[in-house]
Amino acid sequence: MNHYLALTIIADDRPGIIEKVADVVSANGGNWLESNMSRLAGKFAGILLVDIAEEKQTALLEALNTLGNQGIRVSGETSVGTEQPQGEHLMLTVVGNDRPGIVGELSSLLARLHVNVEELSTSCEDAPMSSETLFRATAKISLPSSGLNRDQLQNELESLSDDLMVELESV
Repeated sequence: MNHYLALTIIADDRPGIIEKVADVVSANGGNWLESNMSRLAGKFAGILLVDIAEEKQTALLEALNTLGNQGIRVSGETSVGTEQPQGEHLMLTVVGNDRPGIVGELSSLLARLHVNVEELSTSCEDAPMSSETLFRATAKISLPSSGLNRDQLQNELESLSDDLMVELESV
């Protein structure tokens, strides 16, 4: 049976952070399965999934905590598995004028419709022909098993604002 730890990492961005974490994971018998990491405003932030025997988890977490002496904070939680959510899987792209609260509006609507957000990436960028700032969100989502189809979701998302462009593609 597989045993997993979901780890989060944050540190001031600099070379070698991933190497240090990977060395500790490997030295303690863990297998780095998947991760998502980014540089944000001078910080390095990430989440990763490690497969490790249950009896080795405590030692791994203790060893990762020692990285705090080097400015790398790591926290971990046990996880039960890597099962895929049910329902239709889609890639959602939303582009519109940036404004405070737009992420909250999108996430509230998706939660109300019982849409699961599996991955989310957001950014702000300059509009090509104006001085406006555009908000862009890309998300891998799964629709609930019953009661909501792609067209209904598109209509609900577009009703948030006249300036939102919404694309839904099969994954």
